[in-house]
Amino acid sequence: MVRSLWTAASGMIAQQNNVDTIANNLANVNTTGYKTEVAEFKSLLYQDIKAKSTSANSEQKPIPSQVGLGVRNSAITSVFTQGAYLDSSNDLAFAIGGDGFFGVRGQDGNTYYTRNGNFVLATDTNGLALTTTDGLKVLDADGKPIVFDESFVASQITVTADGQVCYPDDQNNPQPLGMEIGLWQFNNPSGLQKTDSGLFSESAASGAAMNEYTTNSLVRSELRQGYLEGSNVQVADEMVNMIVAQRAYELNSKAIQASDEMMQQANNLRR
Repeated sequence: MVRSLWTAASGMIAQQNNVDTIANNLANVNTTGYKTEVAEFKSLLYQDIKAKSTSANSEQKPIPSQVGLGVRNSAITSVFTQGAYLDSSNDLAFAIGGDGFFGVRGQDGNTYYTRNGNFVLATDTNGLALTTTDGLKVLDADGKPIVFDESFVASQITVTADGQVCYPDDQNNPQPLGMEIGLWQFNNPSGLQKTDSGLFSESAASGAAMNEYTTNSLVRSELRQGYLEGSNVQVADEMVNMIVAQRAYELNSKAIQASDEMMQQANNLRR
């Protein structure tokens, strides 16, 4: 009976983490480029009550008697399905169609990756830098910050579907500037390390970042200027998941209550 108390308690803890994950998904339903997260579970150790054996009469008992000791969270996995395209009034807003990630230079000098393409121009020592709204510089296909001449006007900068950055000449015809917005892919994007502000960092689980412009085996992503990628959170699914998690939490609490009542009955026994 004591074992069932701890087993049910582990179930309550796991379901609380599940509800926390669902709540985070719902909180980020309007976050640009957010990818829904799914809590995954795995069983704990099993205790042998009776091992596989052969009786004195040579009767085979090939199936052991084992009782599980509970559950725990094994992972919280991000689901990298495509989000909806949302129209934006920002001339430097970009949505990625495909598996690519934008690269940005962090404050610590390291490279981070994001699906949020809501960019702006910020004054830099060398001109106007293309940055995130947090001021992190966006990288080109060579991994260098994208910097424009200080005379450039944001509304006149155009980017083709394959990432070529253009600016109009004297005849107002868009001309390539010889730079591309960098896009990178990963063998296992779910293995990326999450940081704040919708940024991801490379990890051993994700594999090394693969440059779409130099890795011929990759299916190239497409950029859509004037759009942002919405989150892929499905509110109806999350509400159903919350109900299921809530009921599972309630059932585990009932198991604790039942175990407590059984122990109380045992304590009340008289000779």
